[in-house]
Amino acid sequence: MPRPKTHDETLRLRLLDRAGELLVQEGAKALSLRRLAADAETSTTAVYSLFGSKPDLVNAVYVEGFTRFGTRLREVAGTDDPAEDVVRIGLAYRDAALADRHLYSVMFTGAVPGFEPNGESSRLALRALEPLWDAVGAGLKAGVFADVDVETIAVGCWACVHGLVSLELNTGLARQINFCQTYERSLRATVDGWRR
Repeated sequence: MPRPKTHDETLRLRLLDRAGELLVQEGAKALSLRRLAADAETSTTAVYSLFGSKPDLVNAVYVEGFTRFGTRLREVAGTDDPAEDVVRIGLAYRDAALADRHLYSVMFTGAVPGFEPNGESSRLALRALEPLWDAVGAGLKAGVFADVDVETIAVGCWACVHGLVSLELNTGLARQINFCQTYERSLRATVDGWRR
């Protein structure tokens, strides 16, 4: 009879989520493989078996964050209005960031000093943002947006949503500001600013 597999996908995801939580709540110094294993009620052997080393673990947290993020952005159904599609992708961006805020910090804020994603992980991160680039490209092709390059519009919209999400996640003022309303109105104004 084969031995049951104990280092499964459920454990892998639990470890990644807990690693992200430790980084957000206590900082990079709190992330030790021994602490992570104890918090996840498993062994350090399981952590090493699933990830290899601490840098590999951090890279896996980064990849998991962008994998979930990209899935959410790709799930946004297109409409016949590319500008509205950009807005809807921007709304999904916020939803993804709030749903996995513990991963978002590793993805975008340098939560682990000195961490550099490997080449494949960096490519995966860029692919996660492709729905935005595609929607902007469709808007340019349809003549909806000003005649500038895709990257300029996409990065401008990305900067708007990333800045707003970062404020919402990382400031004590979040309780005093209606970020839901402010976010969508600011996003729509940014997208409208790129219209012809």
